[in-house]
Amino acid sequence: MKTINKIGLSDVQAVYSGPEGDLWELIMGQQIHIGGLTSSMDLSEQAGIGSGMSGVDLCCCNGAGMRFLLRFRNVDRMTGVDATEKVIERGRWRCAEEGLSDRINFVQADVCKTGLVSASVDFVWGEDAWCYVSDKAALVREALRLVRPGGIIAFTDWIEGPQSLSAEEAERFMRFMKFPSFQDKFGYEALLKDVGCQILVSDYTGRFAPYIELYLNMLEKQLTYDALKILAFNQELANGLLDEMRFAKQLAESGKLDQGLFVARRL
Repeated sequence: MKTINKIGLSDVQAVYSGPEGDLWELIMGQQIHIGGLTSSMDLSEQAGIGSGMSGVDLCCCNGAGMRFLLRFRNVDRMTGVDATEKVIERGRWRCAEEGLSDRINFVQADVCKTGLVSASVDFVWGEDAWCYVSDKAALVREALRLVRPGGIIAFTDWIEGPQSLSAEEAERFMRFMKFPSFQDKFGYEALLKDVGCQILVSDYTGRFAPYIELYLNMLEKQLTYDALKILAFNQELANGLLDEMRFAKQLAESGKLDQGLFVARRL
């Protein structure tokens, strides 16, 4: 696992409370993760998430993942935990707009110390957001605490690919993305095994490079004005963000970044 100094929760909250978070939603939609609905469906099918189940979404952002689970997997009830007030407020409004507020609850808390009842849900869910959490071991322990024996921990995340990042590459990419730590496939496997989980799926999805290319194309060919408006028409800032996204694309194409998909069962 790679780590960097002086990046923490307050930096992540600043991103998703400000224009950068709005920019991510512009190009990725409400489902702010690689692959959108396709990725969510893939994860839910491999995890066996289905009718009548209840779950907790750790790092739920605006709750799009939970709305997906209710609509497409017939999940009965979800609780979402996130540390950023703005995205929770947006999520509550969207759930009300879609008539789902009676089945989705939001909690503003540290995802490593949620305060929710132990062994109370059938599954814990996460989509491309655990990369923002510094103490990933504590996060996995909290996921285990929340899920019932026999229950499922299912998540995707941005991870280091089969090829290792250099120290300089990791520093540049993680500081741009505000990732305090950056896990790899084998690191997540070890964390899940350490808490006594049976790993059912652990794999690279291969989605990272083509989707980053898609987002760049959208910003450069279609949504340029919209993006500049979000950034108060600061062309220098916009160019800097594009340069960092191009750098991430290069890393992904060289096998150094990928989206990981993990499904584990609490024994």
